[in-house]
Amino acid sequence: MDKGDHSTAPYRGPKLPNVPDDLVISGVLDMDCDERLWVPQSKDVWFRPLCFNVSQGYFVNILRVRKSGILSRHRHTGPVHATVLKGRWHYLEHDWWAEEGGYAFEPPGDIHTLEVPDGVTEMVTLFHVTGAYIYVDVDGVSLGIEDVFSKLQAARNHYDEVGLGASFADQFVR
Repeated sequence: MDKGDHSTAPYRGPKLPNVPDDLVISGVLDMDCDERLWVPQSKDVWFRPLCFNVSQGYFVNILRVRKSGILSRHRHTGPVHATVLKGRWHYLEHDWWAEEGGYAFEPPGDIHTLEVPDGVTEMVTLFHVTGAYIYVDVDGVSLGIEDVFSKLQAARNHYDEVGLGASFADQFVR
């Protein structure tokens, strides 16, 4: 048995069964990347997928908004983590602001209306969303739903339309 110092040696045992490969994407903060990577969500709103975890029901993406005003009113079925990369935004129902360089945690069940204020020409936020967004009206009546599966399908459709192929989205699936 070798008794030398192995603190800087990589693990040399067998790979554990059923462990998926790591997902590593370079240049995710390059906002001047190929525009085809941005999936349109609505007018002046796009997302760039980083991970679609279909077995655990979450997705990670970068949301880019190039307009001010109300983006959506929604309820979360699971926790949401947000890191603001550029610009600022807030929820009409709360007094806090999510500002560049800041982090926000949104608990499951929270209902809020996202607004990008006047004067913000571009808002970019990294979101980690577990569960679904349930879009609601002012009284909380459900209008639609968005989850990892609908986001993945939107990405597949977009990448197919822009010539990257629907399977381009599959690299983000875990």
